[in-house]
Parts: sequence; C-alpha cells; structure tokens
Amino acid sequence: MAGAGLRFHETLNRSRWQIIRALACACIAVTALASSLPPAGARSALADRPPLPAMGPSLRKTVAFQTSEQTGTIIIRKDEKALYLVTNRGQALRYQISVGRDGFGWTGTVEVGAKTEWPEWRPPKEMRARQPELPAMVPAGPYNPLGARALYLSRGGRDTLYRIHGTNDPKGVGFDGTSGCFRLTNTDVIDLFKRVAVGAKVVVE
Repeated sequence: MAGAGLRFHETLNRSRWQIIRALACACIAVTALASSLPPAGARSALADRPPLPAMGPSLRKTVAFQTSEQTGTIIIRKDEKALYLVTNRGQALRYQISVGRDGFGWTGTVEVGAKTEWPEWRPPKEMRARQPELPAMVPAGPYNPLGARALYLSRGGRDTLYRIHGTNDPKGVGFDGTSGCFRLTNTDVIDLFKRVAVGAKVVVE
C-alpha cells in the first residue's frame, strides 16, 4: 500500500513538471512571436502603403530567327516593337517592347555596359529641362519607373543614357512611348537580365 502511494506521488510530481515545462515553452513561443511582430505604428504605416506593382505578363516566346550575329546578341527591331535575344543558330527569344516615340528613336550598335537590379532613376538634364517637375533622382525600389531591372547601354565605354528596362505599369509595353529607352514588362526584363552578359552586343535597327 505504501509503495502504491509513493508511485502515485511520483506520478503526480512528474505530471506537475510536465505542465510547468509546457507552460514555459508556450510563454517562450508567445514572447518570440510578439518580438517578431512590428510595433503597432509600423504595422499601420505598412498598411497605408500602396500595393506592390504587378510584375506584368510574360510576352516572351521562342521564334525562328535568321541572323549572322552570335549567340547572346540582342537585336532590337523598332518597327516590330520587338527585342530578339539570339539563343542558337536560326533561333531567338522574342520579347515585346515599347520604343522611343516620334523624335526619340535611334539606331546603331552599342553594348551592355552594366546591369542593375531595382535601379534608381536619374532623369537626364535634357529630360528635366522638358519636364521641370521631375525629381533629380528616384530611389531604387518597386515604384521606380525603370522597373525591376535595367541594362545600361554604352558605346565606346561611354554611357549613352539609354536603357533596356522594366516597367511597373504592365500596360506600358508595346507602343511608341519612351524617350529612347526600350521597355519590357518586369517579368520579361527579369528573364532577359539573367540571360544577358555585361559586354553583350546590342544592335538597334
């Protein structure tokens, strides 16, 4: 009988310790969760921000394409509003783009001088002269007019000020509307960015 009583008390003590440990773990978990949440003011500030822009649809497709240019070359055909990335002999990836509006078109051979993810935007002084309301610089981020990625075009080691870039307006592709840059959806410019090397040749026709 005494042995049974002892076993009962041992079982009771073990149960108490199990409950205490469970409560302690629960408190630690709740504390960790609370510490990971932003303050009420921060949550409110985040809630007040506009939603992130959509990446836009992919307008990319593989097409037959005859050219003497090497794999990795970009060929832009303004009249087609299309950018071709040569991938194999007789084949290319075709991306739909927007091109320069009347008076802002150009042709020639340049190269990709640099690449940037979520670039900042500094409107050229000529553009700011036409549009004085433009800021000197728009910080990098998802609300920047250059979109998710930018390829900076250069000639002879000098920046041309023209870019191949994305857009935070998915409807802003497929027409004459830029100041000489070439605009893709964010989805497509992210894809192009991964495939193109710095130094790649760019032919604008």
